[in-house]
Amino acid sequence: MKNIRNFSVIAHIDHGKSTLSDRMIQLCGLVTAREFKDQLLDNMDIERERGITIKSQTICLPYKAKDGQQYYLNLVDTPGHVDFSYEVSRALAACEGALLLVDAAQGVEAQTLANLYLAMENDLEIIPVINKIDLPAAEPEKVAHEISHDLGLGADTIQLCSAKTGKGVEDILEAIVKYLPPPKGDPNAPLEALIFDANYDAYRGTVISVRIVNGTIRTGDLITFMHNKSEYRVEELGQYLLTRTPRESLSAGQIGYVIAGVKTVADTKPGDTITHKAAPCAKALPGFKEAQQVVFSSIYPISADDYEDLATALEKLQLNDAALTFQKDSSAALGFGFRCGFLGLLHLEVVQERIEREFDISIILTVPSVRYAVYLQNGVEQMLDNPSFFPDPGSIEHIEEPFIKATILIPDRYMGALMNLCMERRGENIHYHYPMPGRIEMTCELPLAEVIYDFYDKLKSLTQGYGSFDYELLDYRTSDLVKLDILVNGERVDALSQLTHRQRSRERGLKACESLQEEIPRQMFKIAIQAAIGGNVVARTNVAALRKDVTAKCYGGDISRKRKLLEKQKAGKKRMKTVGNVDIPQSAFLSVLKSEQ
Repeated sequence: MKNIRNFSVIAHIDHGKSTLSDRMIQLCGLVTAREFKDQLLDNMDIERERGITIKSQTICLPYKAKDGQQYYLNLVDTPGHVDFSYEVSRALAACEGALLLVDAAQGVEAQTLANLYLAMENDLEIIPVINKIDLPAAEPEKVAHEISHDLGLGADTIQLCSAKTGKGVEDILEAIVKYLPPPKGDPNAPLEALIFDANYDAYRGTVISVRIVNGTIRTGDLITFMHNKSEYRVEELGQYLLTRTPRESLSAGQIGYVIAGVKTVADTKPGDTITHKAAPCAKALPGFKEAQQVVFSSIYPISADDYEDLATALEKLQLNDAALTFQKDSSAALGFGFRCGFLGLLHLEVVQERIEREFDISIILTVPSVRYAVYLQNGVEQMLDNPSFFPDPGSIEHIEEPFIKATILIPDRYMGALMNLCMERRGENIHYHYPMPGRIEMTCELPLAEVIYDFYDKLKSLTQGYGSFDYELLDYRTSDLVKLDILVNGERVDALSQLTHRQRSRERGLKACESLQEEIPRQMFKIAIQAAIGGNVVARTNVAALRKDVTAKCYGGDISRKRKLLEKQKAGKKRMKTVGNVDIPQSAFLSVLKSEQ
């Protein structure tokens, strides 16, 4: 066991985690030059295209150190985006140490701090690594000072490397062997195995990633999950060496996989403990945070015939992504669909793209919303994530909305622009301090609903790409919220309804009306597009009527002849308007939703 090291790579987005993992895999000889491809551990096409990691991946690296001993390094590569921080917390629970990667040009950023605190909560040994030292803008000395001075990590353990060129990567492997502690545990004790991940294989069922804390597990053992008391027999177990490599047994300190004929990923709760049926352990291992859905949106198929296919697609996605939740939903305008819960807007985009690409289904998403707490006058409290179920305003005592604590790191020259952005978005308790010369760390309490639309994009635009942003959920606070309805020709379009703060309602309503005005085709009569709160219209635009030239055949003669024809046309249009229904094209829904996001 003393020759095993379990460690994770954590960092802010785009600081080079996956590239460093690639170099380590190459150095340990797990892949030939012919088989190598960038982002080896990223399996999904969407991860490769966007250059992001969505799902954390594990691999066991056999490494012969300079002292001549053979070590087995279990590496867990993690995502950097704030939406997937629950993946990071799960990966860290299986490790004793972590490499904290910092970009030599960008320095310490918001997500770097968030991941560092996560690692400290798990009592991990941390090795700081400064990456991208080959960049022209790299300032490794300045970043090393930030790490030792602001993060309080030892300057003597800082490693310098360029994951792109491979420079300094071998020194990192030596540092892992030297500074990170080996796992503790007793191979002869009752079995305690922590589930930290699971994914679905169409042929084998659920493949469970486990960290063996105590005891030994062998093929053919009868095991039980402590969370739901279900029993299974181990069909296969082994380690991840780029592909799944079967072993006879896994013992204390090792990380590997277990296949036991589990039908769905939902049955394997990450954070659960596996133990032997015959000789169970005394109590379950401490689990970790459940993934919390914060953004909700309804997904509808563009063609009603695709409804069954969409249901199948969501079930298959949920097999691999336990954080996605969905339930049936219907709309008068869009037909049948599903109300889904996501971890954030990036998660929503990823799911949307995977449905369209992997299952070839064209879909429409409604305006994303968050979960509100509505307190009625009769004392009932209800959680509301769908504007369609908004109760009668007369029966509501008050509504509470979720607030977050946002941590924003920016160069100090953008401070004024950022203050304005936070005030616009109803920010409260704005504090800031200077963690290092020229940079400001700002903390601010914001309503989550104001952040999920376009806050991150605006932040990046205002700070020319230098701003970094991280958030955590705080609590619920009373707020003046209203339901904004969109009416087309006097008819309410339920799929475009949204909950918004009273201050922002006119602005949001006008935006939606203008988007619809451009997309709805002109008819023979004028179409009114209105945004209303209850019976109060707060914004309006018109789609002008098409007009046939009824006076074309009048050449010369008295003006009253022309007027008579125009009056006749006007009366006809009035009659048409009372019976004329407006068809709203799919593109109109998409344009409104795009302007919101």
